Amino acid sequence: MSDLLTLRARLAAPAETVRRALTDPAELRVWLAEHAEVELPHRYAFWGRFTPEGDAPHQRLLHVDEHILRFAWLLDGVETTTEVELTPEGGTTVITLRQSHFDFAEAMSGSSIRGVLQTFWGLAIANLAAHLESRPLLPRTDFTSSDLRGELLIAAPMDRVWASLTDSDQASAWFGHPIGIEPWVGGRYAMGGFESGYAAKVIDLEPGRKVSVDWGPTGIITWELAESDGKTKLTFVQSGFDEGRPPYAAWSGSVAGLAELRRYHEVENWQPIWLSVEMPATAGSTS
Repeated sequence: MSDLLTLRARLAAPAETVRRALTDPAELRVWLAEHAEVELPHRYAFWGRFTPEGDAPHQRLLHVDEHILRFAWLLDGVETTTEVELTPEGGTTVITLRQSHFDFAEAMSGSSIRGVLQTFWGLAIANLAAHLESRPLLPRTDFTSSDLRGELLIAAPMDRVWASLTDSDQASAWFGHPIGIEPWVGGRYAMGGFESGYAAKVIDLEPGRKVSVDWGPTGIITWELAESDGKTKLTFVQSGFDEGRPPYAAWSGSVAGLAELRRYHEVENWQPIWLSVEMPATAGSTS
């Protein structure tokens, strides 16, 4: 496997617990897929509405041992390869996921379902972490629906959550990537910072409660806060896109980021789970 998308994260559980979550079909149905069947060392399959092209299982097990799980996955007529490696580190586990046949251009254009692979796996690992930490899962992307909305309960007051959504430094911290935010109507919302060359636009804002950002072709993301028994209910909706081509990649990435927003407020001495994200060296590579 070369020219891989590589995601690395630290999970708050020993390796044997993580391996069980990866290989027990009942656990897979909790955090990954609607349907799962596992018979090691012969079969590893998952499918359903939370899986890209999930009309049927399209995986073929290639290798499994104590620390590595590798399978082929047919997507858009191409057999891709996914490898998951577990490395014990004390009472925690570093998970390294390597995915072939990811092209960022396909993610931006939506020309192939393979373009969702980065954010699909990002959201999956975020939900695996939540599962292992006994936290409620984030909404999984339903690849059969164009209704992109969800809710998240955060154990923090509304004013603190609002500040973390609209302050550049705090948002950059929990999202793990520089974000420049001008928190007023007409202001910029710039992934990569104000010097990145492109910025979305804040089109609606109710201080302390609601903000909407227009991302162009992928639509408008709205975050709305409400008080709930001393906690904050965050409702998030993506709208204004071509419903014939829902922006599943953008949606999955946005939702995955909210996992760290919640941990940012709820985990004492918070550190993000993410260690690194490495893109393929050659755009468009299929090797």
